[in-house]
Amino acid sequence: MKPPTNHLDRLTAIDASFLSNESDSTHMHIGAVLIFEGPPPKYDDFVDHVESRLPYVPRYRQKLVYPPLDAGRPLWADDAAFNLSFHMRHTALPSPGDDRELIALANRVFSQGLDRTRPLWEMWLVQELADDRFAVLIKSHHAMIDGVSGIDIGTVIFDVTPDAEPVSAGEEWSPHAEPSSVDLLRRSATELASAPVQLGNRLVNAIRRPESVVNRLSDQVEGIAEVARAFADPAPDVPLNTEIGPHRRIAWARAELSDFKKVKDSFSTTVNDVVLAIVAGSVRKWLIARGVPTDELELRAMVPVSVRSEDERGQMGNKLATMRAPLPVYEEDPVARLEIVTAAMDGLKQSKQALGAETIARLNDFAPPTLLAQAARLTFSTRLFNLLVTNVPGPQMPLYVLGRRLDEAFPMAFLAKNHALAIGVMSYDGQVNIGLLGDYDAMPDIDLIAKGLNAALTELLEAAS
Repeated sequence: MKPPTNHLDRLTAIDASFLSNESDSTHMHIGAVLIFEGPPPKYDDFVDHVESRLPYVPRYRQKLVYPPLDAGRPLWADDAAFNLSFHMRHTALPSPGDDRELIALANRVFSQGLDRTRPLWEMWLVQELADDRFAVLIKSHHAMIDGVSGIDIGTVIFDVTPDAEPVSAGEEWSPHAEPSSVDLLRRSATELASAPVQLGNRLVNAIRRPESVVNRLSDQVEGIAEVARAFADPAPDVPLNTEIGPHRRIAWARAELSDFKKVKDSFSTTVNDVVLAIVAGSVRKWLIARGVPTDELELRAMVPVSVRSEDERGQMGNKLATMRAPLPVYEEDPVARLEIVTAAMDGLKQSKQALGAETIARLNDFAPPTLLAQAARLTFSTRLFNLLVTNVPGPQMPLYVLGRRLDEAFPMAFLAKNHALAIGVMSYDGQVNIGLLGDYDAMPDIDLIAKGLNAALTELLEAAS
């Protein structure tokens, strides 16, 4: 496999939107807390292992460069001063090294933004966990990676057998020269001049296939209209939507994928619908504990949907659209809640909402950076959603690093402005690992939601039995 090169790739409009929405209190990085069986590897061996895989993930050695005069979106350029030891950190937990100590460390790590002058990622090797385990904390900016591409790139870092042969690092990496301001302006001017040609090629293809283009255009217009109607029906004002600070509070929950499938099969729905139903059940109990009336209250969850084609798998950057899923916290009965979610999601799948969001995102590729920044802020507006719920299917086989088996993988999403909670779900090797990321001050009771997820799943399992 030949390592890819993508020096001076320009960020897509979606990628750039994550930069536009970042502030001192809204860090736009995503990541995971990975827990492994066995003794930790030596730090130098771990660094050598990661370094041997870097040729296949070139974005990890690239940084942002900005065209002068705001002449286009930023680009990715090789970092001539790249220093792997800056990105690879090493630490240990105090005794007894259980979930409590690991979560305290993760709170601090995910509370710190990434350095915009360097490649936008960090990896922490954490030793001294209880029961002869260790952990790895991974943090990458959302501008460079989405959840689905992250799973593919994770397979570059991981092995599928414990005795895999080491990968040769190959030739010593030689970065491209850093572009000058003149180089960046010249590139922007060239891309601007080529835009009419690209549009012309699309027009030629449209003439050749007029019927399919008309159908596609009709669907896109309908989808954009559905997105516009979403703004006219704002998400309700609840304690999840409040001013947030820079500090984070993390919790997680564990479940078995077989339990989700049992509920799915019993009620003829999907695993994703079961996820949304238990989120609704847990948040309902949390709202009641907070003294918030839930009668006739329906929250909105932002649910990212991958639009990555098969030939784009493994590429960096975001290929995402979003749907606005209902969370019927007004419904007390767990089965009725699931049925409401299933009916609503079936309707959304038949609708053009995701296509409309994708179309708007692609149109933004032609927007000036200042206009794009305004549109990006609307995407994460509290008018649209109350919390983020993302569900990524992971590999259903064990993964290894230097012969150590990955035991659990808890995903960490991000908090947009005035959003105090995000829930990430990932299935892996028969498990469902759920990572909750909350604002430290707004969510002191985040553990209630974590425990409520398991309680809501138990209710559905009992109904399924």
